[in-house]
Amino acid sequence: MKFTISREKLQEGLQAVTAAVPAKTTLPVLANLLVETTDRGIRFSATDLDIAVSTEVSADVETPGAITIPAKKLSEIARELPPSPVKIATSGEQRVTLECGRSKFKLLGLPRDEFPTFPSVRFNDSWRVKSGELQKLIAHTAFAVSTEESRPILNGVLWELREERMRMVATNGHRLAKMELPVEASSAPPGDLIVPPKALEQIRRLFPAEEELEIARGDKHLGVRSPFTSVFTRLVEGPYPNYEQVIPKDNDRYALADKAALTQALKRMSVIASDQTHRIKMSFNTGMLKFSVTTPDLGEASDELPVNYTGDQLDIGFNATYLLEILRFMPTEQVRLTFKAPERAATIEPEGWDDPAKYLCLVMPLRLMD
Repeated sequence: MKFTISREKLQEGLQAVTAAVPAKTTLPVLANLLVETTDRGIRFSATDLDIAVSTEVSADVETPGAITIPAKKLSEIARELPPSPVKIATSGEQRVTLECGRSKFKLLGLPRDEFPTFPSVRFNDSWRVKSGELQKLIAHTAFAVSTEESRPILNGVLWELREERMRMVATNGHRLAKMELPVEASSAPPGDLIVPPKALEQIRRLFPAEEELEIARGDKHLGVRSPFTSVFTRLVEGPYPNYEQVIPKDNDRYALADKAALTQALKRMSVIASDQTHRIKMSFNTGMLKFSVTTPDLGEASDELPVNYTGDQLDIGFNATYLLEILRFMPTEQVRLTFKAPERAATIEPEGWDDPAKYLCLVMPLRLMD
């Protein structure tokens, strides 16, 4: 294999795929990138066996071929190269030379046939989605997934495909985020997919918002591709819990609050809140929200914020970290909070959002100490 590539194209290709290289692996070839020639230039590929990413960049190919090269070293070299064309060549199955200006490197790779094959996903039954719509759903929901191993199903984001809408939902059992977008008569087969957030992050990062993506489903995998880049991921298997059951329909107490002011107050209270529970008490009265925190071995704090509140007076406890996380993704300057009782789920929604998307977050309260 022999080719010449610009430094920028080399860096662009490496940047796209190196996030899929596992930090630790017992299989040496997974620490390598597959570099292979194509009709259009060079394809870089990486996988951790759950997620696989490949991207094509333009290059002048002299001799076709393929080899795997240590990802970390190749990236470090590419970052430090002078702004000149980069010549890469292989000799035998494992030796790679890289020349740029007066710099010359020799690396030991591994043969191409040791690199795992990508999952088989047939794109002849594919459907198309605008990348920007997918990015919007991912950005507003994926943060809420569980990171605990005890319920693997909650480690994925539920992606519901229906004829006229698509929806993503994520929860860890204590908080939930749900966003829905209307779609014009979708070409997607109706169904539910549970996708690992790491794969969704790759999709969000790699494809420009204006690009139309082709998506296909295999038995246990999902494939997403544009003309130059592909992402494959293993799907999380099993039935997703019935999240509709926990979304309250009868919350009759409402508060409208300024998102920035609420965020600042919560951050101040968090300083004194317990590192274990992050619990803060919020007391809602007509026109005023009072915050209070008492942490036995640390101290106390209180604050107040004008809000527009309707309903009976309410004292309720929350994990401040969960509230702050939800507020970070709220797309409007004002938010609407709804409540039923101190032990029932509360919801947070954007107020005055003139967007076709529907967005709702839910957070479970914490029991206040007597």
